Amino acid sequence: MALAARLVSRSRQLYSVQSAFVNGGATQVRSFAKDATPAERPPVSGDDILKGIFFEVKKKFEIALGVLKKEKIIIDPDDPAAVSRYAEVMRIVRQKADFLSDSQRIKYTIETFTKGIPDARTYLNTLQQIRIKHGLIDHLGIEPLMMEAVDKIEKDIKKPLLRSDKKNMATLMAEFDRINKSLGFSKEDLPKIEQELELDMAKSQLTQLKKECVEAMETQLKREEFKDEEMPDVRTLDMRNYL
Repeated sequence: MALAARLVSRSRQLYSVQSAFVNGGATQVRSFAKDATPAERPPVSGDDILKGIFFEVKKKFEIALGVLKKEKIIIDPDDPAAVSRYAEVMRIVRQKADFLSDSQRIKYTIETFTKGIPDARTYLNTLQQIRIKHGLIDHLGIEPLMMEAVDKIEKDIKKPLLRSDKKNMATLMAEFDRINKSLGFSKEDLPKIEQELELDMAKSQLTQLKKECVEAMETQLKREEFKDEEMPDVRTLDMRNYL
């Protein structure tokens, strides 16, 4: 197992946690900056803000590392049980270190980038851009149906549909509900959909982790010192041994 001990670097073990650091760090920038300069206090320097962010992220990292030292992860994206377990460990990390989940991050992104958009059409176009950027696929073809609903209402009212137009926005929401029901799901399905999204993302992250581990092992096997070693099955690796 000498090869295994060399190949599992800390950066690779914490692949998903590092991703969470980016999300959590972004949140921390906002919250720290907000708390650092209230009206009753004198402004602080940029260095002080950065120091605060650094120590907060360091604290989150240590909390996450503490969880990963206790919780076992099996690197097998093809095993639903392993994917579910990985998602659960990442959920524990997020809860203890106060990170955003992937669905929460997407929700925050939507709220941030759509804030102030006055009309429904631009809002939906922005949602589409966000979906594409996050690699999410509109499997059911909902977006074209939603845009058709906007087209229909704007044709009736003979002007752009503004989000401040409560009456016609209510009509649009009713049309969206009809579309959802025709496709076989409702608002009550959202928790299940969010859970499925979380598992899909967990599988994607676990697949990437496996890929990097295999690539690292293959690279190490080319070295003279490991010529007599056999590449271990990544599923047998216990990452806690290398933290």
